[in-house]
Amino acid sequence: MNYVTKELFDLAHTKAADYLSAFRYPWEALDGIKQMILDLGEKLPVDEYEQRAEGVWLHKTAKVFPSAYLGAPCIIGPETEVRHCAFIRGSALVGANCVVGNSVELKNVILFDNVQVPHYNYVGDSILGYKSHMGAGSITSNVKSDKSLVVIRNGEERIETGRKKIGAILGDYVEVGCNSVLNPGTIIGRNSNVYPVSCVRGVVPENRIWKTGGVIVAKNHRV
Repeated sequence: MNYVTKELFDLAHTKAADYLSAFRYPWEALDGIKQMILDLGEKLPVDEYEQRAEGVWLHKTAKVFPSAYLGAPCIIGPETEVRHCAFIRGSALVGANCVVGNSVELKNVILFDNVQVPHYNYVGDSILGYKSHMGAGSITSNVKSDKSLVVIRNGEERIETGRKKIGAILGDYVEVGCNSVLNPGTIIGRNSNVYPVSCVRGVVPENRIWKTGGVIVAKNHRV
């Protein structure tokens, strides 16, 4: 199944590996991200991580620009850049070698290692897998306009989540084109691409391309 945690992610590329492995479906992990970060933070090696403020841990090789805001709790991993005017509202686990770009907002998220959200992105109540990338202006929409509970749609299948807030779940190596909107409960399988200026909803299987008008086609190669 394209929406199961073990099918979407290589858990070797996140400090949240033990936490995520306990959940069959990744959206089930969203409720506990805050406490998971607090628990992880207390165990981080003090020779590698600086505690910038209460509940805020920053790897000593990470680069945080002066105008960025780091809200608690959060962990910023090795060699990661948090650029000008980035707004980390809290409950954000950001892995190694990531880019959190100018005017990007993060809230209740797990970013695996080597994730890039480099320009004007909103990522809330979401999990972004290893080496996933969101193009400039692409966002996750985490609440439905009618405020009803989010349902995961996989073809004719409907999965009741019981949650009001779910953004998007991106598997490893996913590429999201510029100015795309990932509607609440979007799940994109490993190594899939989304065309720019797309409005995406439901489950996109692995190794696919979401094209203009919601047409989904197979890719000709695998990572």
